[in-house]
Amino acid sequence: MLFDITPEQEFFRSTTAKFLSARAPAAQLRALRYDEHGFEAQYWSRGAELGWTSLLAGQDSISGRPVVDLTLIAYEFGRHAAPGPLVPANIAAAALNDTGTHPEVLAELVSGESVATWCHAEPTPHHALGAVGLEIRADGGDLVLDGVKQPVESAGAARYLLVTGRCEGGLTQVLVPADAPGVSVTPLRSPDITRRFSAVAFDGVRVPRTALVGELGAGAQQIERQLELAVAVQCAETTGSMQTGFEMVLDWVSDRYSFGRPLASYQALKHRIADLKSWLEAGHAIADSAAAAVDARSPEAGALTDAAQAFIGQHGPELLQDCVQLHGGIGLTFEHDLHLFLRRATVNRMLYGTPAEHRRRLADRRIEQELPV
Repeated sequence: MLFDITPEQEFFRSTTAKFLSARAPAAQLRALRYDEHGFEAQYWSRGAELGWTSLLAGQDSISGRPVVDLTLIAYEFGRHAAPGPLVPANIAAAALNDTGTHPEVLAELVSGESVATWCHAEPTPHHALGAVGLEIRADGGDLVLDGVKQPVESAGAARYLLVTGRCEGGLTQVLVPADAPGVSVTPLRSPDITRRFSAVAFDGVRVPRTALVGELGAGAQQIERQLELAVAVQCAETTGSMQTGFEMVLDWVSDRYSFGRPLASYQALKHRIADLKSWLEAGHAIADSAAAAVDARSPEAGALTDAAQAFIGQHGPELLQDCVQLHGGIGLTFEHDLHLFLRRATVNRMLYGTPAEHRRRLADRRIEQELPV
């Protein structure tokens, strides 16, 4: 979360923090473990009233920097392991707003009346970051979709699906009603008990050309922008989970005594905690830098989001796994809350590109800079 935060931003952040503390405590998260969608419709609509869905939809932001403001909400989602499709719903809203398409759907998303999600990632053999195999072909006045997207967050709760595919060699995005003929949603199992993921198959799904989000075959730049947004917001969320886990372990080693001394007094544990603190502070700094660059549409936004996911995606789960180990046997129990945050960071490590994939993108950027013109 931002080190330098305005009073208005702090009020915005704290409002969501209080709401999540009341509506999504750990006991409630456990109660929703087997819920079909993982969250209640009223919960999401109340969150929309707090500004969760409007910041990237052309609405007035708190600070004039809507992406940065959204990361404040994402940070609290991570702090509380909160349910709800914060990232994909905002990506869908941003896509509709940036392309000026489907204003009636955008209004539904902003109000919280309905949910949309982004169908971008695909299973093997198109599972690598940036690989898109779903086919979109023109057929008269219609578009026909064939392929599979996996994993898709909250597909079962979504009314609309923002689908990325290939048409005539170029990337294209289409807004598809979730109940369109030929769409099938298969729930997947996930380590994160507070979110739901599915495989979504499109078997000859036919939609009119008016379903396009942007231009046919010319969506590469917009999709790259959406990926940057998704990674920036997700990294802020993972940093929130890291912060909560670190605070929990600090309390534990300070209160827990062994041989008449608090655990925090042992030098070996001090060194481990110092390492965790350095990862946490670096995670805050790089997440903030990535969000600010994406907000400003800086030429460095792509490199900074790659660096953020490469670092936070790796060190977030490692930090939280160390927190589990420092808690000893109690940290391994389902009754302890710590695993909720480890689960969140572990799944985030795989969404929108793994650390290894983002390191490869960073290397490719560097190579391109060094190639002679």
